[in-house]
Amino acid sequence: MTEGFSRPDRAPEGADDRLPPARVAYDPHTWREIAHLLANLPLALFGFVYVVTVLWTGFWLTVTVIGFPLLAAGLMGARLWGRLERRRARALLGVHIDEPSPLPGREAAGGLLPKLWMVLKDPVAWRTVLYDFIRLPWGILTFTVTLTSLFVLWPVLPFIARGLANADRAMVRGLLSPSDELERRIAELESDRGVVVDTANADLRRIERDLHDGAQARLVNLAMGLGLAKEKLLEDPDTAAEMVAEAHGEVKLALRELRDLARGIHPAVLTDRGLDAALSAVASRCTVPVKVTVDLGSRPAAAIEGIAYFTVSELLQNISKHSGAKTASVEVWRSDSRLLIQVEDDGRGGARLDGGSGMRGLADRLDAVDGLFVIDSPQGGPTVVTAELPWRDRPAGER
Repeated sequence: MTEGFSRPDRAPEGADDRLPPARVAYDPHTWREIAHLLANLPLALFGFVYVVTVLWTGFWLTVTVIGFPLLAAGLMGARLWGRLERRRARALLGVHIDEPSPLPGREAAGGLLPKLWMVLKDPVAWRTVLYDFIRLPWGILTFTVTLTSLFVLWPVLPFIARGLANADRAMVRGLLSPSDELERRIAELESDRGVVVDTANADLRRIERDLHDGAQARLVNLAMGLGLAKEKLLEDPDTAAEMVAEAHGEVKLALRELRDLARGIHPAVLTDRGLDAALSAVASRCTVPVKVTVDLGSRPAAAIEGIAYFTVSELLQNISKHSGAKTASVEVWRSDSRLLIQVEDDGRGGARLDGGSGMRGLADRLDAVDGLFVIDSPQGGPTVVTAELPWRDRPAGER
């Protein structure tokens, strides 16, 4: 709103030197505020009726099967209504508010029931419900005052409109703005928790399968072989000696399988010597020559170190199996409060998160710990994968 003042070059005889009353200008900003206030009543009436009808009905039907889904659908509708109200405030009041984080899909939430529960406790939707409840009396007030002022209080209407619009701005910021960063991160971490649990369960099933089909089966055969050798020890010493030699070979294979399995769970070299030595060991087993550069002044917490190790390990496995690369490189360094990893190869490129090579699983694991996973892999290569993890100092005494 702008205000103008007029002052004659020379005051008429008998007039004092005081400024004349302010002359109010009706600029476009004022008219937008007036339009917003006049629209409050019909929109507030719709929002109030929606909340009372849909949500109240869903609340009372929660004793039945359809109650909770109906209540969840009503809350999702309230979320959409809040988005429209934010857009109206942005267009007419100039209030620029970021949109809240969207709710995760059913897959990310872990299924239909977790998704339903996430909607039912959505703070963004419930704040919109509160907004719709209190808007009806406010809408009646602002509509009545603004409409009356258009015909009765025209000279001071811009002042009235500004005061009422400022109250609207405060209401929108207080109830329709996104949650603070902590609440946002809690919601994201809750959605990621299902991914982490599923990944852990898959790893446990893999370990169980490897033990059952590998070392366990080999040890059973070993026990049977030694039992037969024991029976033939007196009758046929030469045959028994051959069987013992075979059993010795089986022991070596079983030990190798157990070492490989233990390395897949958490390698001893990582615990004892850190990322530099552990990643060098992984690189030595890659079918592609790999240059490893680790520049860390100290070791991060064991959990972060382990995630970094397995991320690089899986990326190098993908390079061996899918890239067709001739060379590769791994760089690990610290930047402020982040641990950065970059794995590059000169292969054929075309790697994607949905490409079926485990990239999506890596991205989900890093996201669950507030990390970042980015792939740059044009057709024809090269492929550059960048991963970030939060740096957490290793507690004193932790190995």
